[in-house]
Amino acid sequence: MIKFRNTLVVISIFIFTLFSSYASAKIEPQVLIESVASQVLERIKKDQEIIKSDSRHINKLINELVIPHFDFNRMSRWVLGKYWRKANESQKKQFVEEFKTLLIRTYATSLSEYVDQEIKYLPFRDKLESGDVTVRSEIAQAGSFPIPINYRLHNELGEWKVYDITIDDISLVANYRSSFAKHIRKSGIDDLIDTLAKKSQ
Repeated sequence: MIKFRNTLVVISIFIFTLFSSYASAKIEPQVLIESVASQVLERIKKDQEIIKSDSRHINKLINELVIPHFDFNRMSRWVLGKYWRKANESQKKQFVEEFKTLLIRTYATSLSEYVDQEIKYLPFRDKLESGDVTVRSEIAQAGSFPIPINYRLHNELGEWKVYDITIDDISLVANYRSSFAKHIRKSGIDDLIDTLAKKSQ
Protein backbone atom coordinates (compact mmCIF):
# COMPACT_ATOMS: atom_id res chain seq x y z
CA MET A 1 0.00 0.00 0.00
CA ILE A 2 2.84 2.40 0.83
CA LYS A 3 4.53 1.69 -2.49
CA PHE A 4 1.26 2.30 -4.28
CA ARG A 5 0.86 5.72 -2.67
CA ASN A 6 4.47 6.70 -3.27
CA THR A 7 4.24 5.96 -6.99
CA LEU A 8 0.79 7.50 -7.43
CA VAL A 9 2.08 11.06 -7.76
CA VAL A 10 4.60 10.05 -10.42
CA ILE A 11 2.21 7.91 -12.39
CA SER A 12 -1.13 9.60 -12.12
CA ILE A 13 -0.27 12.05 -14.87
CA PHE A 14 -0.37 9.21 -17.35
CA ILE A 15 -3.62 7.80 -16.00
CA PHE A 16 -5.48 10.95 -16.95
CA THR A 17 -3.82 11.67 -20.29
CA LEU A 18 -5.31 8.87 -22.30
CA PHE A 19 -8.18 10.24 -24.32
CA SER A 20 -9.53 13.24 -26.23
CA SER A 21 -12.34 13.77 -28.70
CA TYR A 22 -10.65 11.12 -30.87
CA ALA A 23 -12.03 8.35 -28.63
CA SER A 24 -13.85 5.95 -30.92
CA ALA A 25 -14.33 2.25 -31.43
CA LYS A 26 -12.80 2.74 -34.88
CA ILE A 27 -9.40 3.54 -33.34
CA GLU A 28 -7.52 0.75 -31.61
CA PRO A 29 -7.10 1.51 -27.89
CA GLN A 30 -3.31 1.30 -27.86
CA VAL A 31 -2.91 3.52 -30.92
CA LEU A 32 -5.31 5.97 -29.33
CA ILE A 33 -3.45 6.02 -26.04
CA GLU A 34 -0.04 6.51 -27.60
CA SER A 35 -1.05 9.33 -29.93
CA VAL A 36 -3.28 11.30 -27.57
CA ALA A 37 -1.05 10.87 -24.51
CA SER A 38 1.85 12.50 -26.35
CA GLN A 39 -0.36 15.46 -27.28
CA VAL A 40 -1.64 15.96 -23.74
CA LEU A 41 1.80 15.66 -22.17
CA GLU A 42 3.04 18.36 -24.51
CA ARG A 43 0.27 20.62 -23.28
CA ILE A 44 1.17 19.91 -19.67
CA LYS A 45 4.74 20.91 -20.36
CA LYS A 46 3.60 24.05 -22.17
CA ASP A 47 1.27 25.09 -19.34
CA GLN A 48 3.61 24.38 -16.42
CA GLU A 49 3.80 27.99 -15.27
CA ILE A 50 0.03 28.44 -15.47
CA ILE A 51 -0.53 25.19 -13.59
CA LYS A 52 1.81 26.25 -10.80
CA SER A 53 0.11 29.61 -10.35
CA ASP A 54 -3.52 28.66 -10.89
CA SER A 55 -4.93 25.33 -9.72
CA ARG A 56 -8.16 26.06 -11.60
CA HIS A 57 -6.27 25.58 -14.83
CA ILE A 58 -5.49 22.00 -13.79
CA ASN A 59 -9.16 21.27 -13.16
CA LYS A 60 -10.02 22.79 -16.52
CA LEU A 61 -7.46 20.56 -18.21
CA ILE A 62 -8.81 17.45 -16.53
CA ASN A 63 -12.44 18.25 -17.25
CA GLU A 64 -11.70 19.06 -20.87
CA LEU A 65 -9.52 16.08 -21.76
CA VAL A 66 -10.32 13.36 -19.26
CA ILE A 67 -13.73 13.30 -17.63
CA PRO A 68 -15.78 12.48 -20.76
CA HIS A 69 -13.70 9.36 -21.37
CA PHE A 70 -13.76 7.59 -18.00
CA ASP A 71 -16.68 5.41 -17.03
CA PHE A 72 -17.29 6.71 -13.53
CA ASN A 73 -20.55 4.81 -13.19
CA ARG A 74 -18.84 1.49 -13.77
CA MET A 75 -15.92 2.47 -11.54
CA SER A 76 -18.36 3.46 -8.79
CA ARG A 77 -20.21 0.15 -9.03
CA TRP A 78 -16.95 -1.75 -8.69
CA VAL A 79 -15.67 0.43 -5.87
CA LEU A 80 -18.79 -0.01 -3.75
CA GLY A 81 -19.26 -3.68 -4.63
CA LYS A 82 -22.21 -5.17 -2.77
CA TYR A 83 -22.97 -1.79 -1.20
CA TRP A 84 -23.83 -0.39 -4.63
CA ARG A 85 -26.70 -2.86 -4.88
CA LYS A 86 -27.94 -1.82 -1.46
CA ALA A 87 -27.79 1.91 -2.18
CA ASN A 88 -30.82 3.83 -3.42
CA GLU A 89 -30.74 5.90 -6.63
CA SER A 90 -30.03 9.15 -4.81
CA GLN A 91 -27.09 7.64 -2.93
CA LYS A 92 -25.69 6.17 -6.14
CA LYS A 93 -25.87 9.50 -7.94
CA GLN A 94 -24.27 11.37 -5.05
CA PHE A 95 -21.50 8.82 -4.69
CA VAL A 96 -20.60 8.91 -8.39
CA GLU A 97 -20.24 12.70 -8.24
CA GLU A 98 -18.19 12.70 -5.03
CA PHE A 99 -15.97 9.85 -6.23
CA LYS A 100 -15.35 11.72 -9.47
CA THR A 101 -14.43 14.84 -7.49
CA LEU A 102 -12.07 12.81 -5.33
CA LEU A 103 -10.20 11.52 -8.36
CA ILE A 104 -10.07 14.94 -10.00
CA ARG A 105 -8.64 16.49 -6.83
CA THR A 106 -6.07 13.71 -6.42
CA TYR A 107 -4.77 13.93 -9.94
CA ALA A 108 -4.95 17.70 -10.21
CA THR A 109 -2.32 17.75 -7.47
CA SER A 110 -0.22 15.28 -9.41
CA LEU A 111 -0.42 17.32 -12.60
CA SER A 112 1.54 20.12 -10.96
CA GLU A 113 4.35 17.66 -10.13
CA TYR A 114 4.77 16.18 -13.59
CA VAL A 115 8.31 15.42 -14.76
CA ASP A 116 9.65 13.85 -17.95
CA GLN A 117 9.28 10.10 -17.38
CA GLU A 118 9.55 7.85 -20.43
CA ILE A 119 6.51 5.72 -21.33
CA LYS A 120 7.00 2.34 -22.97
CA TYR A 121 3.96 0.60 -24.44
CA LEU A 122 4.01 -3.20 -24.47
CA PRO A 123 2.57 -5.39 -27.25
CA PHE A 124 -1.22 -5.43 -27.36
CA ARG A 125 -2.65 -8.91 -26.82
CA ASP A 126 -6.42 -8.65 -26.46
CA LYS A 127 -9.14 -8.98 -29.10
CA LEU A 128 -10.99 -5.77 -29.86
CA GLU A 129 -14.21 -7.61 -30.63
CA SER A 130 -14.45 -8.71 -27.00
CA GLY A 131 -15.26 -5.11 -26.07
CA ASP A 132 -13.02 -5.36 -23.00
CA VAL A 133 -9.25 -4.90 -23.33
CA THR A 134 -6.09 -4.09 -21.41
CA VAL A 135 -3.40 -1.71 -22.62
CA ARG A 136 -0.06 -2.36 -20.96
CA SER A 137 2.71 0.14 -20.37
CA GLU A 138 5.75 0.82 -18.23
CA ILE A 139 6.98 4.07 -16.71
CA ALA A 140 10.75 4.44 -16.54
CA GLN A 141 12.22 5.31 -13.13
CA ALA A 142 15.76 6.63 -12.80
CA GLY A 143 17.97 4.13 -10.98
CA SER A 144 15.15 1.65 -10.48
CA PHE A 145 12.97 -0.89 -12.25
CA PRO A 146 10.20 0.44 -14.52
CA ILE A 147 6.72 0.59 -13.03
CA PRO A 148 4.12 -1.50 -14.92
CA ILE A 149 0.77 0.21 -15.50
CA ASN A 150 -2.19 -1.51 -17.11
CA TYR A 151 -5.30 0.32 -18.31
CA ARG A 152 -8.55 -1.63 -18.48
CA LEU A 153 -11.02 -0.34 -21.04
CA HIS A 154 -14.39 -1.38 -22.32
CA ASN A 155 -16.38 -0.32 -25.35
CA GLU A 156 -19.25 1.86 -24.17
CA LEU A 157 -21.69 2.84 -26.92
CA GLY A 158 -18.95 3.06 -29.51
CA GLU A 159 -16.26 4.66 -27.35
CA TRP A 160 -13.41 3.07 -25.43
CA LYS A 161 -13.53 4.10 -21.77
CA VAL A 162 -11.25 3.37 -18.83
CA TYR A 163 -12.80 1.66 -15.84
CA ASP A 164 -9.74 0.55 -13.89
CA ILE A 165 -5.98 1.01 -13.72
CA THR A 166 -3.46 -1.32 -12.10
CA ILE A 167 -0.10 -0.06 -10.88
CA ASP A 168 2.44 -2.74 -9.98
CA ASP A 169 -0.48 -5.22 -10.01
CA ILE A 170 -2.44 -3.08 -7.55
CA SER A 171 -5.86 -2.03 -8.80
CA LEU A 172 -6.93 1.57 -8.30
CA VAL A 173 -10.53 0.44 -7.88
CA ALA A 174 -9.60 -2.32 -5.44
CA ASN A 175 -7.50 0.11 -3.41
CA TYR A 176 -10.44 2.45 -2.85
CA ARG A 177 -12.89 -0.44 -2.52
CA SER A 178 -11.18 -1.76 0.60
CA SER A 179 -11.10 1.59 2.42
CA PHE A 180 -14.65 2.53 1.39
CA ALA A 181 -16.02 -0.84 2.53
CA LYS A 182 -14.49 -0.34 5.98
CA HIS A 183 -16.03 3.11 6.21
CA ILE A 184 -19.48 1.89 5.17
CA ARG A 185 -19.42 -1.02 7.62
CA LYS A 186 -18.57 1.37 10.42
CA SER A 187 -20.66 4.45 9.59
CA GLY A 188 -22.87 3.76 6.57
CA ILE A 189 -22.87 4.91 2.98
CA ASP A 190 -24.40 8.33 3.72
CA ASP A 191 -21.52 9.10 6.07
CA LEU A 192 -19.02 8.04 3.39
CA ILE A 193 -20.65 10.38 0.88
CA ASP A 194 -20.63 13.23 3.42
CA THR A 195 -16.98 12.58 4.22
CA LEU A 196 -16.00 12.71 0.54
CA ALA A 197 -18.05 15.89 0.07
CA LYS A 198 -16.32 17.60 3.01
CA LYS A 199 -12.91 16.69 1.65
CA SER A 200 -13.77 18.16 -1.73
CA GLN A 201 -14.59 21.47 -0.08
